[in-house]
Amino acid sequence: MNAVPSPVRPAYRTAATQEEIQANLADIRARIDAACERAGRDPAEVRLLPVSKTVDESRIRMAYAAGCRQLGENKVQEAYGKWEAMADLADLDWAIIGHLQTNKAKFVARFAREFQALDNLRVAEALDRRLQAEGRSLDVFVQVNTSGEASKFGLAPEDALDFARALPAYTSLKVRGLMTLALFSPDETRVRPCFQLLRDLRDRLRQDAPQGADFAELSMGMSGDFEWAIEEGATTVRVGQAIFGARALPDSHYWPEGKAG
Repeated sequence: MNAVPSPVRPAYRTAATQEEIQANLADIRARIDAACERAGRDPAEVRLLPVSKTVDESRIRMAYAAGCRQLGENKVQEAYGKWEAMADLADLDWAIIGHLQTNKAKFVARFAREFQALDNLRVAEALDRRLQAEGRSLDVFVQVNTSGEASKFGLAPEDALDFARALPAYTSLKVRGLMTLALFSPDETRVRPCFQLLRDLRDRLRQDAPQGADFAELSMGMSGDFEWAIEEGATTVRVGQAIFGARALPDSHYWPEGKAG
């Protein structure tokens, strides 16, 4: 496999028009195709999840016009407000990809199609109770801390199997796979092991996890490293700044402290 050149952390230019968003989407999809070709994979196996945190309604509507039908958001209240404001876009699905507190489970249960940061059984119980009241189900990914950083949420890899064994009790949660945030670095030799660890853990879980938990999916890779993630098996890549442009606030604002917090 020929390695992709090291992703640089560029100063992403704001996409202010539908045409610019469409061009960025086309570029990302071309890079996904190229990464799949290097890895001997079918591009149809990889889903692009555009991440719209901090993106205003007008530009989200541009993204919708450019073909986006799924969007990822970190903060529940921000996502809920956007969902309400754009209720006319009935086929636009929302994925919550950031940490969730139990007192916000009621909002996620009301509108989200997917939750990618499940790492706590109290949250699982709160979501399940609220989803049953709403008569809905929710696709979920279990978040794993593959970098070992105290600043990140997610289960320790060695805790994932016991956690998975508890999930069938929450019948409204449809387990689809695992999610991780890799080490934020341009150094391929430090980032790839995070993706490799999640893939290996997924493979073990598919053999040992209880019936009803489908761990087929791997959500890993963002704007700066999604090509490496695809080469290591990602089935969903979460790309925001490379589509919409740089955010005004640092990543620490959107990815709050985890164990150390």
